[in-house]
Amino acid sequence: MDQAKYAERNAVVFGVSVDSVDSHKNFCAKEGLNFRLLSDGDHKVSAAYGSLTNLGVVKFAKRNTFLIDPDGKIAKACMGVNPAHHSAEVLAELDALRGVKISPQ
Repeated sequence: MDQAKYAERNAVVFGVSVDSVDSHKNFCAKEGLNFRLLSDGDHKVSAAYGSLTNLGVVKFAKRNTFLIDPDGKIAKACMGVNPAHHSAEVLAELDALRGVKISPQ
């Protein structure tokens, strides 16, 4: 994970899932995640952000990303993200929101 790049931008990264705290601990250890993953056991946060969905009788949170500005307002919503390359997209969006010019590589 690009945690140092987020820190350079003063961005805080965390995830929200409807899974249990124990499930999150196991998942983070298995995947080597180094950010907080919060449990939304009552589904209120996921529902409020329009991320709660059903697969049959099972409820889960969709993989969506919300960039929230310092005033607590949603600055950008990315729906149905692909975690394989999403970090680079989020970093670029953070730079764009801050007005940082990105030089071509």
